[in-house]
Amino acid sequence: MSGIDDLLAESHDRWAMAMKRAQGIEDIGLGPAVKIYYTRYLPAGLAVLIVAGTVLGVLVFGTAASGRAATLAFGIVFASLGALIGGLVYNAKKVATAVRFGKLDVMFSLENGEQKQVRRQIKGKAAVDRKHLPVIRAAAVQQRKGLATQLIIMPFYPFLFAFQAVNVAEPADPFRWIMAAGAAGVIVAVLFVARDFWRTGRFLEHTSEED
Repeated sequence: MSGIDDLLAESHDRWAMAMKRAQGIEDIGLGPAVKIYYTRYLPAGLAVLIVAGTVLGVLVFGTAASGRAATLAFGIVFASLGALIGGLVYNAKKVATAVRFGKLDVMFSLENGEQKQVRRQIKGKAAVDRKHLPVIRAAAVQQRKGLATQLIIMPFYPFLFAFQAVNVAEPADPFRWIMAAGAAGVIVAVLFVARDFWRTGRFLEHTSEED
């Protein structure tokens, strides 16, 4: 029985370390921060950047039919760079301050199987372990912060693919459609990230009174 006792002791030590790291980790506004970005800053910023980029494109390439694709591409790349820079700034100023993240990954001391089980509980695919709920909630907060950062940065990529698609000289060039498919793929990826972000928020909401 000593072997089983040793395993139980090791498991207890791992969870005790995780419990210590979980102290103070809290979501204090990630949901509103992401919502404000997508409903206010991103639409307004993209509208301004696309118009500004297109105007600059007209000044550089003119209004001739031969320069329209270049003008559109210029507007798109201007918007993509603005989305990237604006997203990085917003992430640092608003998203990072909307969470008490902790210094280390709360699941660092746990074994792979234990980490997998924690993630399954956050996704709602396994019953919640009430004994270790503070650790699981802290892991959900850290995961939610990573997802929030992805949601803020990812709008840059569809514009990057769109720029490549528009910038191809020949309309029938297969590369154009590959880039268009890439842009569509990123948009789908954003939806999956948004789903996981919502899922972690729902988990935290449903377990808030039990912590």
